[in-house]
This record gives sequence, C-alpha cells and structure tokens, in this order.
Amino acid sequence: MIPRDERPLWWILDADHRAVPTDMHEWATFFKDQNNRRVAFDKVEGFAVSTLFLGTDRPFGASGPPLLFETMVFGSDDSIQGSAWWSTWDEAIEGHARMVDDVRTRGSGKRQ
Repeated sequence: MIPRDERPLWWILDADHRAVPTDMHEWATFFKDQNNRRVAFDKVEGFAVSTLFLGTDRPFGASGPPLLFETMVFGSDDSIQGSAWWSTWDEAIEGHARMVDDVRTRGSGKRQ
C-alpha cells in the first residue's frame, strides 16, 4: 500500500473506467467534460441519487485504497440525505444500486 502522503493527487479514468494517476493539467482537461465524471444518476421517490468520479482521493484515514468515487442522496430540497465513497468504478456502480434500493425501501440513502 502506498502511504497517503506519497499517493498521486490527481486521477482520471481510462477507456475501461480504471482510475489512472495523472497531473493536474490532464485532470483539469478530463474534468471539463461532465460526462467523464458521471457514473450513475437516478430519481427515486422524490430523491436524487448521484454517483460521480471525483478524481481526487477523499482524505479519510491513513491507509486503504484511494476513495475516488462518491454517491450522494439528495432530498427534494437538495439537502444531503446520505453519502458513501468507493475506490473503483465497479464498487461505485454496485454502491449506487444499493443506495437506490435504500431509498426505495427506507425513503433515504442513510445506511443503517
């Protein structure tokens, strides 16, 4: 495992949705196109569930894989009702589906 202070700061996705370290210029160019960031989006029971590729590691904890994807659940007033972070595209897709299921069964994306 690469120590957090030695990890790359910037990431983009390759054609197979794998995160690849890059420099800030290439990251900024990649992020100009919103389609490069969107993983999934669903409207469910008055809530919006959105999963995005962040391209930067979330600063939680000192070890573990980089957390480069985020799923958020927004209420009808745009308030944040739940969130979760993922390391890979596949985890993000699976996590998004679980959050959508949570909204359908509990009315929010709050994990219990």
